[in-house]
Amino acid sequence: MMRVGLIDYGAGNIFSILCGLQRVGIKAKVYNKPNDVASIDAVVVPGVGNFSKAAESLQEYKEVLEDLLREGRYILGICLGMQILLEKSEEGEGNGLGLVKGEVKRLPTSLKVPHMGWNTIKIRKETPLFDGLPINPYFYFVHSFISVPKESTHIIATTEYGQEFASAIQNETILGLQFHPEKSGEHGAIVLNNFRRMIRR
Repeated sequence: MMRVGLIDYGAGNIFSILCGLQRVGIKAKVYNKPNDVASIDAVVVPGVGNFSKAAESLQEYKEVLEDLLREGRYILGICLGMQILLEKSEEGEGNGLGLVKGEVKRLPTSLKVPHMGWNTIKIRKETPLFDGLPINPYFYFVHSFISVPKESTHIIATTEYGQEFASAIQNETILGLQFHPEKSGEHGAIVLNNFRRMIRR
């Protein structure tokens, strides 16, 4: 049986992601201690909140997450959880997990911020995570900052909101989604179900 864990580091949004995973057959558990996630098959890093606080709370998980990646296991970051995978953010002080090289930048003040509501993604690279999606599928977004990976090859989908930004990234078994699949109806369910299939391979 797959062992999937959500890290509870006080950033909220745990319950809705748990429900989204359960709808596609993933029975995830919530963990709040690094040692508890050391032997699971995949980790989900949720997040709605402040980068600095999240960075401080998650530093104690960095070593165990790096160990999981060396063993070929998956990490999925959602919204702030995606941003925290990078090295630093304009939102505040503190280091991200640094699992993906790059930084997080603020959306231009000329735009209505946060970027909230439905928007399309443009798939830039073929990946099992997006199998079965139509062209330019819609997903639900709520964010004021965007991830800018150092390597453009890590960008697997982009979205337009005043500018083009990375709405999904992948570096081997590290996955990041700026949108909320658990709030994105049928298309979100497809992505989460694909995540389930990737874990089982």
